[in-house]
Amino acid sequence: MKIIAVIPARYASTRFPAKLMQDLGSKTVILRTYESAINTKLFDDVFVVTDSDLIYDEIISNGGKAIRSIKEHESGSDRIAEAIEHLDVSVVVNVQGDEPFIDAEPLAKLIEIFRHDATQQVDLASLMREIKNEDEIHNPNNVKVVVDQNGFALYFSRSVIPYAREKNVGVRYFQHIGIYAFRKQALLDFYHLPMKSLEASEKLEQLRYLEFGKRIKMVETTHVGIGIDTPEDLEKARKML
Repeated sequence: MKIIAVIPARYASTRFPAKLMQDLGSKTVILRTYESAINTKLFDDVFVVTDSDLIYDEIISNGGKAIRSIKEHESGSDRIAEAIEHLDVSVVVNVQGDEPFIDAEPLAKLIEIFRHDATQQVDLASLMREIKNEDEIHNPNNVKVVVDQNGFALYFSRSVIPYAREKNVGVRYFQHIGIYAFRKQALLDFYHLPMKSLEASEKLEQLRYLEFGKRIKMVETTHVGIGIDTPEDLEKARKML
């Protein structure tokens, strides 16, 4: 089973333009992320896939591996699928380009799902963490997920799910952490399938997988990524080095 990491890296960013090319302790954010992915020693190979000549050249000039996107893409899954279509791989792990402080443990948990899935019941694996704070639960920017008894995702939503009509039944709320591991075929299927109404309504690409019958195994974690979304986040990251 060949397992690779792919880091989708867009140059443009609404909140923080060119954030991946910002300096973080004498290296760019994207280069630090790439090196951190390699240093986990979890992957047979690591690639950055990008729409930017600057990011492509940054990785290649530092001895790394990068793939240039040919098309414009609506989602990270689309960008990754185009990049890996002709690669000989079994499982692809999506690593966030703006999270240079990679925690290997949750990634290892995702990979283990596929190592123990002899009958190939799992198309994707992803992470979730329990949330208890009411503001977090009701925040539409926190995507919630509900799962079945075997840990497979039933639905993802920006709304509060489940709705607690009865308050005393011990409902737990889980936030989806957007780190995925995919079987290659599931990713290629996604690439060629149309966006349907649920995905279009919620603006959540994972709903396309569910709408077309793909099975997403969720893994509970306490992991909270340290992403760089604003200049203030970058300053905090510099202090962590």
